[in-house]
Amino acid sequence: MFQITIDDTDEQYACSETKHVLAGMQQLGKKGIPVGCRSGGCGVCKVRVLEGEYASKKMSRDHVTAEEEAEGVVLACRIFPQSDIRLSVIGKLNKAVNR
Repeated sequence: MFQITIDDTDEQYACSETKHVLAGMQQLGKKGIPVGCRSGGCGVCKVRVLEGEYASKKMSRDHVTAEEEAEGVVLACRIFPQSDIRLSVIGKLNKAVNR
């Protein structure tokens, strides 16, 4: 299990390397966390990874450009932690997490 820290709120949760980061985030029990399609096609779970390593699956370039991905902007439903991660929520996810 790895520790995921949401930089915006200082909340933390555990997430295994076999679960995507969004699945762990849902366990926080916050209402309104957008989950969309859970397969990288809708783009509602956009985050910026500030620290940590992760494995990722394919993401729609309509939602995350190659340049954004190189800067750590990814979809939470498409990344799997390989170490502890510190992230910041952006886009539609930001409103739900920062209530």
